[in-house]
Amino acid sequence: MELFLLVLLLILVIVGNNRFSAVKEAVNLQNTVIGQLRAELLAFQKELRNQPAPTAEQPAEPIIEQTPVIVVVPPALPIVEEEVEPIFMAEAVSAPEIEPEPVQAFISQPVVQPEPKPSFFQRFLAENPDLEKFIGENLINKIGIAILVAGIGYFVKFAIDQHWINEIGRVLIGVLAGGLLLGVAHRIRNTFAAFSSVLVAGGLSVLYFTIAIAFSDYKIFSQTAAFLIMVIITGFAVLLSITYNRPALAVMSLIGGFATPFMVSTGHGNYVVLFSYLLVLDCGMLVLAYFKKWNIVHFVAYGFTVLLYSLWLSTEVQESKQAPYGGALLFASLFYVVFMAMNLIYNLKHQAKFSAIEIGLLLSNTAFYYAAGMLILAHMNQGAYQGLFTAGLAVVNFGIATSLYRREVVDRTLIYLLIGLVVTFASLTIPVQLDGNFITMFWALEAVLLLWLAQRSGLILLSTAAVIVMSLMLISLIMDWSALYLDSATPPLHIVFNKAFVTSVVAIISLITTQRLLWKQPSPFQFWLGQLSVSAYQYIIGYLTVIISYFAGVCELDYQATHAFGFEANRTILLGTYNLFFAVGLLLFARRYALRSWLIQASILGIILLFLYVTFFDSATHDLLGAYFQGDETSLIGFPVHYLSLLCVIGLLFLLHTIQPQLEPLPSFISRFWPWFMGFVLVYIASSELYSHVVYFKFSGVDLPTTATQKLDVADRYYALLEQINKVGLPILWGICAFVFMYVGLTRRNRQFRIISLSLFALTLLKLFFHDLEGISEGGRIAAFISLGALLLIISFMYQRIKRLILDTDAPKPTSEEL
Repeated sequence: MELFLLVLLLILVIVGNNRFSAVKEAVNLQNTVIGQLRAELLAFQKELRNQPAPTAEQPAEPIIEQTPVIVVVPPALPIVEEEVEPIFMAEAVSAPEIEPEPVQAFISQPVVQPEPKPSFFQRFLAENPDLEKFIGENLINKIGIAILVAGIGYFVKFAIDQHWINEIGRVLIGVLAGGLLLGVAHRIRNTFAAFSSVLVAGGLSVLYFTIAIAFSDYKIFSQTAAFLIMVIITGFAVLLSITYNRPALAVMSLIGGFATPFMVSTGHGNYVVLFSYLLVLDCGMLVLAYFKKWNIVHFVAYGFTVLLYSLWLSTEVQESKQAPYGGALLFASLFYVVFMAMNLIYNLKHQAKFSAIEIGLLLSNTAFYYAAGMLILAHMNQGAYQGLFTAGLAVVNFGIATSLYRREVVDRTLIYLLIGLVVTFASLTIPVQLDGNFITMFWALEAVLLLWLAQRSGLILLSTAAVIVMSLMLISLIMDWSALYLDSATPPLHIVFNKAFVTSVVAIISLITTQRLLWKQPSPFQFWLGQLSVSAYQYIIGYLTVIISYFAGVCELDYQATHAFGFEANRTILLGTYNLFFAVGLLLFARRYALRSWLIQASILGIILLFLYVTFFDSATHDLLGAYFQGDETSLIGFPVHYLSLLCVIGLLFLLHTIQPQLEPLPSFISRFWPWFMGFVLVYIASSELYSHVVYFKFSGVDLPTTATQKLDVADRYYALLEQINKVGLPILWGICAFVFMYVGLTRRNRQFRIISLSLFALTLLKLFFHDLEGISEGGRIAAFISLGALLLIISFMYQRIKRLILDTDAPKPTSEEL
């Protein structure tokens, strides 16, 4: 009874829809006629407004009184009043002075403003001027089918709750409801095309879920029978999509086809059966792609296949010790071939050009296949076949490119793309075989290839893909550094010639090549959220090149130094030298190309590294000498290396001093602060080198201690020597430095250097009298006093002889006779 009521309800809906179709057509015709009449009325009103106003005939009587004529002008112009002589009205009508043309000459033309870009709602109204038609023909049917399916579901649920329908009856209701929807859709396919498509989608949904429930909940069908029935439903949906020429039906059949294995799954799946079914489904889409150019169907099939295969690969292969690697590689290769053919078959058949989306699909298909293959082969014979696999992909793409190159009608963009893939895989073969970090290198080379292809083919989407792939490469590179340099389980890496550093070099080459290609980039990079200008991307690539170059070197050096010397002073000295050397190179590069922004940033970096040298890096040299001569350190390699850091510090000071004119205008406090900073660094370097060399030459001829007593004796002598250097050597050295500053300040007429000299003298004297006299040896006391006294006398003599320079810093430089 309930089934009869349901069928009767559906028949009434269909009959009612057919009965009211005539009324609907009459209403649409009436709306059309009203729209035409409205347009004619508007056109007539516009024509009336454009006609000149008629001139009324007046009697030719003389005007006795003078009447002022007021000429109305726009608000921006003054109002002009003119007196008109008494004339006859007939003459006034024909007189040229009162014609409107001269008045119009004073009226400024309005500036035409560009029309604002319409909003989404405005565009929607423009595309659908008749909202009633849109709602009645396009929106209501979709809402109606959803409500109808929900109503059927609620009715069936109510009947089940009341025990009116048993399990077989429930399945029959679902099958009949789905079949009835399909039958109605077929009946009205020509009259109501859009509505029939919606009915087909609803009918297929009902059939899919009915069979799934019959298998999973009611156990009416076996797994094989349910699977075959759903395959038949999918094939029927594909046939309907081709027959009706509607992509929406093909998408619906695809979704149902990919959902079928999960609907009939028991939790103990066989990957061979699953991927064989997916392969058959994709081959059906390949046949469909031969006849129809439906990109949405391609996207859905490709997306679901990649998703399902990736999930299986990450769970069943990566996390299993006895995974079917051979079968995984076989199905990956078959999927690659099917989607490669799906990308090419229609355009080659119709000699059509490849769009940016199609080229992106081809590239992503190759990238996913290569990533899956390398992941699988990494578990087979310790990755011995990865290089062969890479070379094989190069050969395959070369064969396709060669066969297509002979056909002149083939799109040249596809040929360029295949040639680029050949070059990419051929370039990766040797690094991959040598355990290179192939994924990162592949993306690095692919980013350059995409940008080059975009400039050759003019496809904007390829250049956008180049930016995305470059971002992926950088993320992958950081992950490689973390996995190779920080993972303790990784076998020790060779110096420089290891997969981590080689990957870094390839990434740097990719960034430099991209920077050179950007000089030829004609258009900005388009994204969904906006666009990226070429100049901005050039700045980003420039900064990334510097950053990646720095971290590539520092990670490699830190890794090798840590494995060789541990976290001790030698490692600190090596890292400090590298940082200073990098800052000098960056500053030289910025000065050569006269880039003010780069000069400012490199100068700030140089000052920061000078500060780090004073506070952190240089102290490691003293720690190394103390640890080595006390028997706690086995290597002294850091001491000769520290001379390189010393040269870099001097080079930084010289470069920072010479590039100041290129940085003008600078804030005044920087000009006042810089001489003090430079003087402080120079005095610190001299003092530090005095400590280091006195200790080195004092203990270099002594045997290293081996016992605890010997180490204690060396430690006592070491700290006693440091005390003598502090109380005797430093006052003498600081006095010499103060004398040099005074000499420079006098000869170059620089008041700041003279003040620095006097300040250093004052500090030296305070240190000498309040700290150094206690505990100093007699010889040290004599040497310190004599040297400082002599230096002070010389300074006093220089001040007396060059008094004019001291009193007036702007006076001309004295001659040699005056000196």
